[in-house]
Amino acid sequence: MQDRPTIKTAIPKGRYQIGDYSATLLSEIESPDARTYRYILAFVPDGQREPRLYVCSESAADPAEPRLCHLRVVSETLSEVVDSDARWADADVFAEQALELGIQALGLSKQQAVKLL
Repeated sequence: MQDRPTIKTAIPKGRYQIGDYSATLLSEIESPDARTYRYILAFVPDGQREPRLYVCSESAADPAEPRLCHLRVVSETLSEVVDSDARWADADVFAEQALELGIQALGLSKQQAVKLL
């Protein structure tokens, strides 16, 4: 996965179960990457260790708009910014949108996301 986030440390802020996937919302992410991550929602297939999909809120590093974040989807075949907005600086708003994007991208539309933590 070409643009996989490199995570040195992070604080889990929420966990979800969606069909055969678990998703973990990470915050306070320390990474050596060029991108500054505000939040990451990582989707891991049950029984595996490595995420198959990441949805990331990345700081846009715009001094005029310090809360502006890019919403990026990263998978084996895709690394694309799908939106830029200050909304993605809010954990709850980001998590809701990231779950929707992940469910779409992984073809889990018939599954219900259940919040575990």
